[in-house]
Amino acid sequence: MAGGWSRDGAVQEQIDSTVEDALQRARSELPRGESLTHCEECGEPIPQARREAMPGVRLCVACQSERDEQRTAYSGYNRRGSKDSQLR
Repeated sequence: MAGGWSRDGAVQEQIDSTVEDALQRARSELPRGESLTHCEECGEPIPQARREAMPGVRLCVACQSERDEQRTAYSGYNRRGSKDSQLR
């Protein structure tokens, strides 16, 4: 089904592209390398189980939770350029 001036499947391509962008962004934020034994924020030991579960981890659970709460939400962008997205 064509929608306005777009060709068939264009909306799904936009959705797929937005999801792929979000996945790439999330993957780029994953820790890499060797895990630290102590948190780089507070100096508390990082449990072995956490280091094995998350290779490259640099923060303890408490500091990571605090950082996650402080992080602003990523809203992405609307590829269709709807009026609603322009009003934000």
